[in-house]
Amino acid sequence: MAVVQDQYGRQFKTLRVSLLNHCNLGCVYCVAGDEEVKAAGAAGKERLLTVPALLEIIGRLHGQLQLETIRLTGGEPLLYPGLVELIRGIRALGIPAIKLTTNGFLLDRLAAPMKEAGMTSVNVSLDAVDEDVFYHMSRRHSAERVIRGIDAAKDAGLDVKINTVVMRGINDGQILPLLDLAFSRHCRIRFLEVMAMGHLHDQAEKYLFTRAEILSVISTHHQCKPLDRMVSATATYWQTEEGHQFGVIANETEPFCRDCDRLRLDSSGQIYGCLSSNHPIPLGRDEDETIWTEKLQQALLQKQALRFTGSDLSMLHIGG
Repeated sequence: MAVVQDQYGRQFKTLRVSLLNHCNLGCVYCVAGDEEVKAAGAAGKERLLTVPALLEIIGRLHGQLQLETIRLTGGEPLLYPGLVELIRGIRALGIPAIKLTTNGFLLDRLAAPMKEAGMTSVNVSLDAVDEDVFYHMSRRHSAERVIRGIDAAKDAGLDVKINTVVMRGINDGQILPLLDLAFSRHCRIRFLEVMAMGHLHDQAEKYLFTRAEILSVISTHHQCKPLDRMVSATATYWQTEEGHQFGVIANETEPFCRDCDRLRLDSSGQIYGCLSSNHPIPLGRDEDETIWTEKLQQALLQKQALRFTGSDLSMLHIGG
């Protein structure tokens, strides 16, 4: 079987699967408004891939790539019907790590069934603990509901990380409260620089709160030392004197494209080699392995050599 890799030696070892392109939140860094959420949901439900169809695609990709990690994303993946069945099917394929990124609104009731089915970890998006700021970021109420989901996932035995997109002038005052929340629950938290995606493609710089600024805020209350970055990791981590760890995903100021190993499958069965690409590559389920290998090589060519360049494609459609 031909090895699928590019001139930099990069291969696909992580598959991010966008299960659907609608969501029960309307986060300001993802969509311009609720109308975009509603339109995406109406269109996406018409072509939602079934569990057997997804497992067929994932199984074929695993056979070619020997995947090490599956990450289920959305939209909001906890809205996908048959999610637990899908997780169980992925586990049966023999892929070692099954992970999921969620806004946490439905996590308190699904954490235990997902763990039993084979889920290993979840990343929970939480952009504020203050309810007013949470509403400003997500256009929905109840940060407390997300926090209950985090606690339920911990109780179920899942590895839990918290993801926070930091936007200048909106939630940059929440860094320390969120850090305290994560530390109190022995969770890693990662602070993300805002990405130039979708409606923010040409205006992300207006909201960019950089890694240096995030670290400066944290340093007012904690002394920290940097940890070695793991290969293909999106985040660089620091450790406080008390032993707590947090990360920063500095997509803009400290890009990590050089060793990216991620392939993206959208909710209609198309692949992307990079979030920067607006050019999906359709995978025909009746095509032979040679054609699929050629398409995977095309996807590798979409990867950036040095830095992420952004796209007007919303993460609601392709998964973050």
